[in-house]
Amino acid sequence: MTSTAEENTTAQGSAGQEAAAQEASVPRRITVSVPMRWGDMDAYGHINNVQIVRMLEEARIAAFGPPGGTGLPGIEPPVAVFSDVEEGVMTLVVEHKVRYVRTLDYRNIPAVVEIWVGAVKGASFDLHYLIKDPVTGEDCVKASTHLAFVDEATGRVRRLTPEQKERLEPYRAH
Repeated sequence: MTSTAEENTTAQGSAGQEAAAQEASVPRRITVSVPMRWGDMDAYGHINNVQIVRMLEEARIAAFGPPGGTGLPGIEPPVAVFSDVEEGVMTLVVEHKVRYVRTLDYRNIPAVVEIWVGAVKGASFDLHYLIKDPVTGEDCVKASTHLAFVDEATGRVRRLTPEQKERLEPYRAH
């Protein structure tokens, strides 16, 4: 079968459109390096499941900042969402979901964690994570965290501000 230049252009155009559509659906991700500590290993030589959740926390804080009023100033995070909450507002984890795709073996170099935003609702939002082996690049853990801002005095959930939603939007999966 022979192919004309017009057919090739159409095929390339369709493939290019599909690739662009697929790229548009992939959220912009923040990549964070999270150290694996010697003490994070369990008896099997891989990172313990409890320490995996700690690594998710480290990635979340590196990407979005420490909650306002905690710790001393340091490096500005890529997306200052937690560090810019007003005084008296807590950033709380509502739920974690963790799926262990393969073991993350201890290495003396940091793991690679990709983090992006999922659903953004009126008073809560989801963060998604992918922890990769720093040498092989293989996916090891897929996880998500559901978060909410809570008024410390009343214990009531606070709605996300337009500014918070705006900061999260570039990293949101659609």
